[in-house]
Amino acid sequence: MEFYSEKEQITTIIEALKLKGLTLGLVPTMGALHDGHLQLVKRALRENDKVVVTIFVNPTQFNNEEDLEKYPRTLESDLELLETVSKDNIMVYAPLANDIYDDDIVSQSFDFDGLELEMEGKFRDGHFDGVGTIVKRFFDVVKPHNAYFGEKDFQQLQIIKKLVEKLDIPLNIVGCEIYREANGLAMSSRNTRLKPAYKEAAPFIYRTLTTAKTLFGTDSVEKVTEWVENQFATHDLLELEYFIIADEKTLKTAVQKSNKNSYRAFIAVYADDIRLIDNIALN
Repeated sequence: MEFYSEKEQITTIIEALKLKGLTLGLVPTMGALHDGHLQLVKRALRENDKVVVTIFVNPTQFNNEEDLEKYPRTLESDLELLETVSKDNIMVYAPLANDIYDDDIVSQSFDFDGLELEMEGKFRDGHFDGVGTIVKRFFDVVKPHNAYFGEKDFQQLQIIKKLVEKLDIPLNIVGCEIYREANGLAMSSRNTRLKPAYKEAAPFIYRTLTTAKTLFGTDSVEKVTEWVENQFATHDLLELEYFIIADEKTLKTAVQKSNKNSYRAFIAVYADDIRLIDNIALN
């Protein structure tokens, strides 16, 4: 498996691959890889000749310095995991911040037509400017034909699609379904930091979402939201930050259901000091 830490190195290799007419997939990650990441990589390998996996904990998308410091960095085990998928067709690009940011570690400002102002945008100031900045830089370096993102970060997925649309970047964004642990908990690098009691309690999040989906078939947005809030109000370990039913395209909070629209429920929950997010399609 090929490993690169400098963009000049990998750019030279990519140019050679493009001259051969090979297709290139991109899977951006922040490392601490798990089976959910590997599913993205496997799909990318099925649909492209070569796949670039980026491993980079991006400082500009953290609005909490402590969260950035605590984010797991497991490069050696990440590489070992990727080798179990393919030793020949994966290239890893794991830059230092100065390499990818050219010594100017600040975010660009983006206008995502309001998508960035909903849900996570209300609780994580500047987060999506940081996401847009690093993703665009990886697109510029790798110039992939296809890029793969998980639906667990559905708002991020929609924002990246908007980025590509507004900047007219010639690539295809592929959204991949949420990969879950056997108990329903959405796979996340943060799960490794959960203390045992919180790890045991966390599947309650997905169970609540699945029941909310059922209720949405007959009840109003307001009633479903109230029901979910009541479930967490009585939970001993999990603290609800938000539960929102939103239009999938605009991400604006729904007030009244319409048969013309597709809706999705979004949730953010604190398990001790670990923030977990999840979502589910409702119709």
